[in-house]
Amino acid sequence: MLQPAITKETLQFLNLLKENNNREWFTENKKEFKTHEKQVKEFFLSVQELLQNHDEIEKMKMFRIYRDVRFSKDKTPYKAHFAGSFSRFGAHLRGGYYIQIKPGASFIATGFWAPNKEDLFRIRKEFEQDASEIREILAQPNFKKIWGKLEGETVKTAPKGFDKNHENIDLIKYKQFVFTRKFSDNEVLSTDFINQIDTSFKGIRPYFDYMSDVLTTNLNGEIILS
Repeated sequence: MLQPAITKETLQFLNLLKENNNREWFTENKKEFKTHEKQVKEFFLSVQELLQNHDEIEKMKMFRIYRDVRFSKDKTPYKAHFAGSFSRFGAHLRGGYYIQIKPGASFIATGFWAPNKEDLFRIRKEFEQDASEIREILAQPNFKKIWGKLEGETVKTAPKGFDKNHENIDLIKYKQFVFTRKFSDNEVLSTDFINQIDTSFKGIRPYFDYMSDVLTTNLNGEIILS
């Protein structure tokens, strides 16, 4: 049985939605939208099945097409993309995975988008104490080939309570700890796309294993989970 795939028709529909981002057009084409939404959801569920072979996934969430325009200057009512996220299971595992399907701007991402203040402080203290292990992970050739460099928002100088001249301030400054990998439309439409996603997500495990260890222990390495 063939794996679900992203089709050329889905990308074409998203392009049309971008050009006709209004309620009248969407209402007229809602039946077609539902067909594409169903196909993409099946694709995401297949990604989840593959993830379950090498990770523990608590849930998959497919994001709604409707935009929240209350606080946005952009009042277009719909997103011109499909997206889904996959949460890792339980307090002993941290982080998550993300997929966006958008013509000309498809990508996958992984890591920590919005760590709570306790987790953020714990990560920063780990980097302050010893960043050799995380630097070793980030420098691995295969890891860099797949995911490139660490990304995310940073503070301008140093977080409160940290020395701006610390040798690891480049890592301590981060507020998010994420990685992204972009895909062309041809790659998205390839029958190998789902395997490329799975291989990429497998490749993040050294980083996730390290971060899970940090976030479930104190600075002495003692387990803090009950």
